[in-house]
Amino acid sequence: MSSLLRFLRTPRRQESQDDAASVIPEVHVSDVKHEKSEDGVSEELPGDGVHGPSGSSLAEAVEAGGMGRHLGVFSCTLLIIGKIIGSGIFSTPSSILGSVGSVGASLMLWVLGFILSFCGLFIWLEFGTMIPRSGGEKVYLEAVYKKPKYLATVIFAANAILLGFTASGCIVFAQNILVTAGHTADRWVSRGIALGAIGFVTLLHGLTPRLGVWVMNGLGMFKIVILLFIVVTGWAVLAGHTSVEDPHANFRQLFAGSSHNSNDYATAMFKVLFSYAGWSNVNNVMNDVKNPIRTLKIAAPLALGVCAVLYILANVSYFAAATKDEIMGSGVTVASLFFRKIFGVKAQKVLSVFVALSALGVSMNVVTVTFAQARVNQELAKEGIPLPFGSKFWASNWPTGKSPFPGLIVHLIPSVIVLVAPPPAVAYPFILDVEGYPAQIINFFVVIGLFWLRYHKPNVHRPFKVWLPFAAFFLAACVFLIVAPFLKPANGVGDTPPLPYYLYCLVGIAVLATGVLYWAWWRIVPRWFGYDFVPRKEKLSDGTVVTVFSAKKLD
Repeated sequence: MSSLLRFLRTPRRQESQDDAASVIPEVHVSDVKHEKSEDGVSEELPGDGVHGPSGSSLAEAVEAGGMGRHLGVFSCTLLIIGKIIGSGIFSTPSSILGSVGSVGASLMLWVLGFILSFCGLFIWLEFGTMIPRSGGEKVYLEAVYKKPKYLATVIFAANAILLGFTASGCIVFAQNILVTAGHTADRWVSRGIALGAIGFVTLLHGLTPRLGVWVMNGLGMFKIVILLFIVVTGWAVLAGHTSVEDPHANFRQLFAGSSHNSNDYATAMFKVLFSYAGWSNVNNVMNDVKNPIRTLKIAAPLALGVCAVLYILANVSYFAAATKDEIMGSGVTVASLFFRKIFGVKAQKVLSVFVALSALGVSMNVVTVTFAQARVNQELAKEGIPLPFGSKFWASNWPTGKSPFPGLIVHLIPSVIVLVAPPPAVAYPFILDVEGYPAQIINFFVVIGLFWLRYHKPNVHRPFKVWLPFAAFFLAACVFLIVAPFLKPANGVGDTPPLPYYLYCLVGIAVLATGVLYWAWWRIVPRWFGYDFVPRKEKLSDGTVVTVFSAKKLD
């Protein structure tokens, strides 16, 4: 945590230096590292005044280990697209339509989700260009909520580790594979395929990291092609060039049957935002990005804009090809329904393979999110969060020295538990909801932190500044999404029966509360017995610098 804002670029005015130093504990403006950016402009990067055993400053050592800065604009754009496009757009339109009740309300939520996502993107751009360091929200929360020390880190760690799984994408992958093979989605067969998918991706990124990047880029391009195919086919449907009898039926009375219950819209919005989730993916891996400030400002808006246009047009295609009842009854295979309606059963099986392959590398799921989440887990371990077998192992790049394989294992364990424990039919919508709820709480505190830094540290250099009304709009949306799910839905049961409609909210809050208890066990309880844990920096054999805590008896 002490190295949090080592990258903060600081104007030469003394007041600005003081602001930069106070954004994070133990930053010394006298320890300044001068570097040249790719455009030749000299930058001042404040170090943290801490030196590892080799004598090198952590400002230099924090990026040591791994493959270094190897991701350019192209890879970062596809890293975001690869996480955004996927199981969400191919699966959630049916449950979203079922929640809000009308085509018009459903389309409006997709547009609203795009607007909200762009507002959030601008906030994360300000943080990401101000603090270009891997870890994403972890880094931003630490910059603002410095007391009690490590509390923000441990709460974020609880959410990232316990809910940072990729089960939903694995479920979609398995179900589409079974549809293609002509088999029913038997519970254990689906689980077996899903477990094989997450296991394969873990080994891919852990043992062959360069190949993993190439696979991510390839799947990103592949998913763009699949969505373009759906969009163009939808145009053909609307033009009357297919066997669909009345492609305009769903657009004549757009808002007929719309729900008037706020819980329905909040639950549906979680799924829309899940489908857009991934616009902050590069923020999680900034240590791996070439010229991170410039790359982030180009790749993030470009990727989200492309995805938003494709999403809205794909929904129009779905609604042109099938009736409301058919879409709501399609479950998590709405894209498969689309292909069957247009091309027939044989083509449906072939095209379902493409959807399954897309689901393998997408939004909150397998290839792309595993790549990023493993690096977030590694950053958490670098902070010295107490984990079984010690934080040094989980922070390392063992065994290749190029990728955080232990961080991948941390990501794998909860994914396996979620895939094996609950029934898939209930698991998929519940997973979407329970992932989304605590994320909104974290987003709320990140945005509050933005306003706090703007007010208390106005002179900190910000390569990008979000327009504050955008931040306020995003904050209001976070508040609505935190409160509305507790209001009883119109049907009284929500979208995950027999589970109570409010259960996913309680589970999300319980996960964050677990972080508070874990922090108290680590930081408070030892003091009752006259001990405290004192941090020091160590450099591992692969070059990674980690924080290690040692017990010290209090005077």
